[in-house]
Amino acid sequence: MSTVVAMTIAGSDPSGGAGLQADLKAFHQHGVYGTTVTTLLTVQNTQTVIAVETLEPSLVLAQLDALLADIPPRAAKTGALGTAAIIETVADCLAGCEFPLVVDPVMISKHGLALLDREAAQVMRSHLLPRAFLVTPNAFEAAMLAEMVVEDPASMEKAAVAIAKMGPRHVLVKGGHLRGFATDILYSEGELHTFPAEYIPTQNTHGSGCVFSAAITAQLALGEDLQSAIAKAKAFVTHAIRSNPSLGQGRGPTNLHATVPSKHKGATKR
Repeated sequence: MSTVVAMTIAGSDPSGGAGLQADLKAFHQHGVYGTTVTTLLTVQNTQTVIAVETLEPSLVLAQLDALLADIPPRAAKTGALGTAAIIETVADCLAGCEFPLVVDPVMISKHGLALLDREAAQVMRSHLLPRAFLVTPNAFEAAMLAEMVVEDPASMEKAAVAIAKMGPRHVLVKGGHLRGFATDILYSEGELHTFPAEYIPTQNTHGSGCVFSAAITAQLALGEDLQSAIAKAKAFVTHAIRSNPSLGQGRGPTNLHATVPSKHKGATKR
């Protein structure tokens, strides 16, 4: 029985709730072996981000080359990439890879710290998004990428279509950042699909975007089709938020010991 491998290309969160640490935990819960390429280091806890240091692009490339040559994944995801140079390096390195790439365009931390400047955002649009199988922006990130206001389902749909024109095969705009709304909208092959879920009023959602994209990546690595992968991952992250362990004195992490639910809601075609 072969071991299924998924790769995360992301930043480090020492509090363990987001970044590559959360990705690895999500991979594990889905029965997938995770490998990591570190792009940046943060000093943070549930209350604040104190510092961010990005790695040299050459070191990011060396990690990618080492893993692709020896332990190639069946699917990969990106998280916080930090700089235009790192984004371009990752995009160029993965240009010829056939496995699905999930791009989680991390632009701002849960604490409000910008993790990507305007130049880097433009390089993401022009270099990385065309390489993506799926891109998973939240409402704020979708607004930045599409350069428009995203505040309701109608504007989420418009942003998804606009981002799709930048080259990714599929776009999933997440609604969790809109108050009282937890429905995500997928634009795929010219069609819109919605993935509803219960809205859970809690501040303990640190890393939920990382966990969601990692769970989708794991399901794709396991061979699930896109809509099924999203539905299963959404059920997992909803359960993880609902059962959060209330760690720390600020925005705590989700429950990364959560099990993958056997039942989940499918998509609704718009």
